[in-house]
Amino acid sequence: MLSELVGLLRDNTEEVQVGESNGYNYSCGFAFEKTGLKKAVSKAGGKVVNLSEDEIVKIKFPNSVNKPKELFLPKIVVEADAIIDLPLMKTHEFTTFSGAIKNLFGCVPSNRRIYLHPFLNEVFYKLFSILNPKLTVMDARVGLEGNGPTKGDPVEMNLILTSNSALATDIIASEIMGLKIEQIGHLKYIANKKNLMREKIITQGLDVGEVTRKFKLPKIDLPVKAQMQIYKYEYLTKAFFCSLDIVKLFQKITLAYRGKPIEVN
Repeated sequence: MLSELVGLLRDNTEEVQVGESNGYNYSCGFAFEKTGLKKAVSKAGGKVVNLSEDEIVKIKFPNSVNKPKELFLPKIVVEADAIIDLPLMKTHEFTTFSGAIKNLFGCVPSNRRIYLHPFLNEVFYKLFSILNPKLTVMDARVGLEGNGPTKGDPVEMNLILTSNSALATDIIASEIMGLKIEQIGHLKYIANKKNLMREKIITQGLDVGEVTRKFKLPKIDLPVKAQMQIYKYEYLTKAFFCSLDIVKLFQKITLAYRGKPIEVN
C-alpha cells in the first residue's frame, strides 16, 4: 500500500519522503532495508529519510502546565508542506491501542524518546497539535490483537480507513476493534482536549457495525506490570533505560519468566 500511495503522490508533487526514527536498540536504516520499505519507496519515486539524522528543531511550550515543556523534532517534519500519517490497526501492551496518533511518536528523532513515556498523554497531544497530519491512511487489511505492537496475533480485517483527522481515525478504528475510548488513556485525553466526541464524527462507506470485530486485549503479565510502574516516574524511567545492558538483562529475565530459554550472547 505504501508504494502505491507514494506513486500517487509523486504524480502531483515534486518530492515525497517517507520518514522514521531510530529505535532504542535498532537503527532506522536497518529496518528500511530488512522490511523492503526502502526498495518499495524508491521504486515508486520517493525516498526514505532517517529522521534521527536530520537537523533538530526545538519546540517550546512556555504556557503549558504539563510536562514536557519542550520537544525536539526533525526540521524536515516541522517544515513539511503536508504530513500524511500511515498507521496500522493494532493493540498495544502499554497503551491498549496503537493507531494514527501514537504513530506520530516515531517522529521524535532521539532513540531516547522512551524517556517521554511518563508523559505520553501530553506528548501525543502536543505532537498531534504541532504536526496535524493533512491525511491519515490506516492500513487495517490485517490488524494485530493481543500483545502488540510486536507480539500480537494477526487479524484479517480487509479494511482501509482514511480521514483528514488522525484523532477521528483512531476513535473509529478503536470502535471497530471493540474498544471503548475510556480504555485508551491517550485517546480519551486528546479527544477531551480537542472536544471531538464520537457523535461529531461522520463516517462514509461501510457502516462501523458491519465491520466491528472485538480484538483480544494484551495480556498484562508481571514484566509488563513492572514496566508500567517504571513508566509512572520520570527519573526511574531515565535510570532504567540509561543503559542498553540493563534493558537486555530485563529482557532475558522476562523470557525466562514467560517460559522461554534465555539467550546467551
